[in-house]
Amino acid sequence: MTESSLAAAVRDVLAVDPESYRTDAATDADFVLSELSDGTFDNHQSILGLEYEFYAVSENRWNPGDDGAYGLARVPRRLLELIGFEKELGLHNAEMTATPQPFNADGVRAIESEVRSQLTAALDCTAPEGLRLVSDGLWTIPPTGETAREYLTDSVDDDGVRIATNMTDAVRYHAMANGNLADTFRVEAPHVDIAAETLMPESLITSIQPHYQMQQAMDLPRCFTYALRLAGPLLALGVNAPFFPPDLYEDGVDPDEVLAEGWHENRIAVFESVLNTATETDKVAFPEDIDTLEAAIRRVVDDEVIVPMDVDRSDRFHDNFATLRRKHGTFWRWVRPVFGGPSRSAANARIEFRPLPAQPTVRDSMALTVAFAGAMEGLTRTEHPVGDLPWDAARDNFYAAMRNGLEADIEWILADGTETSDSTAAITDLLDHAAEGLRAVGLTDEAVDAYLQPLMWRVDNELTPAGWKRKQVRQRLNDGEGFEEAIHGMQRTYIQQQSETLIDGDFRDW
Repeated sequence: MTESSLAAAVRDVLAVDPESYRTDAATDADFVLSELSDGTFDNHQSILGLEYEFYAVSENRWNPGDDGAYGLARVPRRLLELIGFEKELGLHNAEMTATPQPFNADGVRAIESEVRSQLTAALDCTAPEGLRLVSDGLWTIPPTGETAREYLTDSVDDDGVRIATNMTDAVRYHAMANGNLADTFRVEAPHVDIAAETLMPESLITSIQPHYQMQQAMDLPRCFTYALRLAGPLLALGVNAPFFPPDLYEDGVDPDEVLAEGWHENRIAVFESVLNTATETDKVAFPEDIDTLEAAIRRVVDDEVIVPMDVDRSDRFHDNFATLRRKHGTFWRWVRPVFGGPSRSAANARIEFRPLPAQPTVRDSMALTVAFAGAMEGLTRTEHPVGDLPWDAARDNFYAAMRNGLEADIEWILADGTETSDSTAAITDLLDHAAEGLRAVGLTDEAVDAYLQPLMWRVDNELTPAGWKRKQVRQRLNDGEGFEEAIHGMQRTYIQQQSETLIDGDFRDW
């Protein structure tokens, strides 16, 4: 899409009446509620799905010792289509969506096999182009010849429409910078100073997003309660974004202060602050508990409208609530209910779990995905008492994990009803019940251990990917490297280690 045609499409979006859009979403909600009442969204088994985001870097194969090695790289659109990945916010992003599978032993193996095979094929295609896809939480080395600030803030004015130079041509992303939002999108994190006229700072981050589809839609509120209680402990296990590109820090920042005061999972801060500083309400947030299905749907309807867009409707089932689905696309919560299905037989109610960063290897990303799904099964089957943990404690756990990873105090209720703030006890109890859930859906003890032991290793060794990165930077600073050199050196080591373990190894091999 050319700049002028993209600007014209943005103008069309901005001309859509927000109130009419909200009214259409409310009408769609009534349809969904009616179908829920009829049992249309019920299924005979649980389903597991996964979205997996990557960013691309240049392998700089002609000058492997050059300082530009592993700098961020734009992915040609033709290449993205060739490898079968989807575009995301930035031109450097690529997203893989695994086919949803029944949540049983064969289904879990199928998802992992699909991720491994698709990623292997993608790496084979990107290598001749001098590119590599990276599984990570937040990139830190900008493109060769550019600063991160330049890459994130570069934009042009096309007859009054602001177009981000390095953003994909998805109209809704560009429309956000040209609607009724604030003039700047700012990152708020310790010692960081970056703001832009477009949404581009959000493209710093990449994640994995498991989807858990329960059998009976009516169980969604109860499952949602447990998913919120899982968010903090699982995030503490998975933190992987402790640093920003060095030129995004305040001028003259003291590296020791960054290490002392910086957070372990800045991806959370990026997504929340970039959107919430530009909107009237905090659209990116840790959501409150849901009491009823109707409440879940009404939250989407009542959520602040920022990108009203016309929708095309055909004879597919989910086109009966196309506006509601479109509005759900800007319903940014760390855990959110989803209602979908292209046909009546495929209709489903599920929970999308968004707190987790992409991990150092496929096995680590799968470990967190499977732990989440297993815990959803294990906790709900046993009616685990952590479901009674106060909501504000679950919220505090989430942000404590964001700040401190495994060092956070995690409030939890153990299976016997004992209350604890010991993160090791909380995570051990969680993983024990994840194991029970996995065995209940047919995984063998050997398979359960294969998925969960890499996570328990992190607890036993008190080391997360973020902790590994922090140790790398601290050691480099102690050896006399400058702040930028230390972060970039850490990042290059991360990518080099990943190149040897991404498909067949795991974080323990590092």
